[in-house]
Amino acid sequence: MSGEIQQQPPPAENAVDPVILQAAMQRLKSEQNLVLAALAGGAAALLGACVWAAVTVATNYQIGWMAVGVGFLVGYAVRSFGKGIDKSFGIVGAAWSLAGCAAGNLLTTVGIIANEQNIPILNILEKLNLEIAASLMQATFNPMDLLFYGIAVYEGYRFSFRQIAQADLMKIG
Repeated sequence: MSGEIQQQPPPAENAVDPVILQAAMQRLKSEQNLVLAALAGGAAALLGACVWAAVTVATNYQIGWMAVGVGFLVGYAVRSFGKGIDKSFGIVGAAWSLAGCAAGNLLTTVGIIANEQNIPILNILEKLNLEIAASLMQATFNPMDLLFYGIAVYEGYRFSFRQIAQADLMKIG
């Protein structure tokens, strides 16, 4: 041995102690609320579907980007109310985004029928059952819907997670 002292590299300036990181992650997990996330996501999906239908019926023009708005709205609601970091929050956001898109298309179809037949929309909705809804969805399906539904599902998943910066972890730990 030559008497040289082995120097350890200095710790990274922004490194997080694994113990602190684990404690911070446990605290974040304890703040999660999947039930509230699901309720908020469902409400956002319904709101998004109603806005989609209202805009489409009013303009008499199907705007595929409304699906993107539904996905964003649902994801934001799931993230805000659920404060989730687990994969289940993304799944909830994706599922409600898809449901919101389907409901938006269905409500649009019902709204157009109500306008054309001069019937109150609630009268049609009262008589709507699963078989009729499926027939309406099949009759009005457009392959382009899949693209926008896919984007909405992606956004619903992606935006459903709580955003955490390293500085936030240092405060929590």
